[in-house]
Amino acid sequence: MDWQALALSVKLSFVTLLFLLPIGILLGRWLAYRQFWGKSLLQTLLALPLVLPPTVLGYYLLVAFSPNQGLGLWLANTFGTTLIFNFQGLVLASIIFNLPFAIHPMQRAFAAIPREIREAAACCGMRPSLVLWKIELPLAWPGIVSAMVICFAHTLGEFGIVLMVGGNLPAETQTIAIAIYDRVQSFDDHAAAVMS
Repeated sequence: MDWQALALSVKLSFVTLLFLLPIGILLGRWLAYRQFWGKSLLQTLLALPLVLPPTVLGYYLLVAFSPNQGLGLWLANTFGTTLIFNFQGLVLASIIFNLPFAIHPMQRAFAAIPREIREAAACCGMRPSLVLWKIELPLAWPGIVSAMVICFAHTLGEFGIVLMVGGNLPAETQTIAIAIYDRVQSFDDHAAAVMS
């Protein structure tokens, strides 16, 4: 059993959730309650990771994060860092890849809250922040929990995007999915089965 790869996968899943939870709640709530020009275009863009193969998305992120051009060049020049072949790049790639799995369940959960409940709270003088904390979040909790479970499990099993952006560096970017792949490639079926 490759405990380092498992620990890295669990760490990646938790860190990804840490970022996706507020992003998912804010964007999911905003998309559930607001009508604006370009909303369907934004929802389509947010759903792109669902339809793009993980290796394709990983390749695009690899190109974008490359220190030779664009965003990667700016990061290298400004902060002296890069987002490829390190944990930070894995986190950002995982956040992008899991956005639809976080936003859509939360958006549906907030959309299912009857408008009358929010209006009644506003009529009683509740501030919008209090309505969010005392009424909306408890009512949307099942959708929030399902989004968190889906994102955690999805991050644990990520392969293509992790391999493209992070490579296969033991103790740095090698997740459990990559470690299993390595064992299969070296015909170590027993180790692959144990890690699975």
